[in-house]
Amino acid sequence: MGGGNGTTVTEFVLLGFSDIGSLLGPLFWGVVLIYLVTLMGNSLIILLTLADPALHSPMYFFLCHFSVVELLYTSTIVPRMLANLCSPRPIISPAGCFTQMYFFALFGVAECCLLTAMAYDRYAAICRPLHYNTLMNRGACVSMVGASYLMGVVTGTIHSICIFTLPFQGDNTIQHFFCDVMPVLRLATGNTFWAEVGKLFITVAFIMTPFLLIIVSYACILVAILGVATSQGRRKVFSTCSSHLFVVVLFFGTASVAYMTPTQDSDQIISFFYTVVTPMFNPFVYTLRNKEVTGAMRRLVKKYFGRP
Repeated sequence: MGGGNGTTVTEFVLLGFSDIGSLLGPLFWGVVLIYLVTLMGNSLIILLTLADPALHSPMYFFLCHFSVVELLYTSTIVPRMLANLCSPRPIISPAGCFTQMYFFALFGVAECCLLTAMAYDRYAAICRPLHYNTLMNRGACVSMVGASYLMGVVTGTIHSICIFTLPFQGDNTIQHFFCDVMPVLRLATGNTFWAEVGKLFITVAFIMTPFLLIIVSYACILVAILGVATSQGRRKVFSTCSSHLFVVVLFFGTASVAYMTPTQDSDQIISFFYTVVTPMFNPFVYTLRNKEVTGAMRRLVKKYFGRP
């Protein structure tokens, strides 16, 4: 263990939520419940979009991959978090920390890019309806999803390698409940300049740029909505993208606050929200008011269980 000055770190101690005492038990079972709901909700969306021909459209193709990424994203964090909540000494090896950071960055950036692809799909459907089938053909959709995963791989690789090629000596306590970039980078004893430059580049290229593209898409959608003659027509057009807009605000809002707030306590609380809680909300957002998804759910139940 790297406890003294000059000693190379051989394990990290994850101190997130270690000071809440008697609340550890309720937190553990709360996280278990949230995780189970997340797994079931996103798995149901994947099953429905694959099984029901009515959902074989670009929007649901993206939604299926979004749910896959949500499952993998939260599974990168939650199982280790649950193990640490049960452990008197929550440790993780440097290799384990590297792996967790890599996949967290991969799936986080892939999620940003998929949200951007979904925003473009809504833009094409509302603002370019006559060209929609051309713009959102199968090849284009597959390319967008592939690019999302590729950007995630590039981000995870750059982040993880830039940070874990630095020396870690002395302090090995991570003030977080998982191996996020900044809490780990604070422990590095070498020159962190290029790691911080890489983090800034990745943030601008793969997080801020997708967010700006989403804003541009919705600005065009807003103009199109305002051009609809009747209020009923405007509501109908807006309803096709309201679920996606809510998820965008939820994801980018909490993530931006977490990475722009310098205090460690707020990092943990907000990170807990967007890594553990937000993935649970998304299936409900896309199903409760979505007649196509609820219809597919009824057809699936009827097919396998008969009429309720």
